[in-house]
Amino acid sequence: MTTLTITGSTGEVGGRVAHALAADGVAQRLLVRSASRAPDLPNTDVRVAGYADHDAAVEALRGTDVLFMVSAGESADRVEQHRCFIDAAVRANVEHVVYTSFAAAADDATFTLGRDHWATEELLRESGLAFTLLRDNFYLDVFELFADRDRVIRGPAGDGRVAAVARADVARVAAAVLREPAAHRNVTYTLTGPQALTLDQIATTLTEVRGEPYRYVDETLGQARESRSSYGAPDWQVEAWISTYTSIASGVLAAVTDDVERVTGTAPITLEQLLRTAP
Repeated sequence: MTTLTITGSTGEVGGRVAHALAADGVAQRLLVRSASRAPDLPNTDVRVAGYADHDAAVEALRGTDVLFMVSAGESADRVEQHRCFIDAAVRANVEHVVYTSFAAAADDATFTLGRDHWATEELLRESGLAFTLLRDNFYLDVFELFADRDRVIRGPAGDGRVAAVARADVARVAAAVLREPAAHRNVTYTLTGPQALTLDQIATTLTEVRGEPYRYVDETLGQARESRSSYGAPDWQVEAWISTYTSIASGVLAAVTDDVERVTGTAPITLEQLLRTAP
């Protein structure tokens, strides 16, 4: 029996993965920062540790064969948290890590947080652990949230396209990999939706489905910084927000792949399908 440890079960992707495995009767260990927040699922063993808590993570991971590692929350020290956790996985004799990365991860990625993912991929490659990299495009689910109270999406994306993927499809791929991890060792998947859309097209789809007018306003870099100056966020976070749009403008997120369908046997959903089925 393969012992699976799932991180992120209190979140959007990890929670879907944990529920999917539980529905299949798969035993799993849930690694959470707070036991009270862990989902109540059958055949689960809850352990408590944070990514930066090395000793607790080593103990929590002992006996794990395959680890589903959802990337840590956005922070200035995210790579160091990942470094600590991967080292704990090595010390706990974990064999295989399935990591949620980014479609355009690179050491010089336009999307600044994509550099964190690249650095984490390098840590995994250097660790000696087997790995599966799920390189997710931006999540389809978030674009409606980018709109302000006037239903305007603002940012310097120009007419660039993004092949965004639904969180549900990422979770379906992750669950499929975890059911048969040996078949996916040392493989990288780039997970996208079925369409590459401009932000104008996303606004049009939101308008059609929600029945209220949405629109996209293209900003200059200066306008983007000014429009976000009142948030009180640190500079690294503001640059990350803006680079979400500039990465779309660059074209690196426009490629559509068939990896979701190849792994799961089912095509990924469109933005319209997501909006019509979302609660």
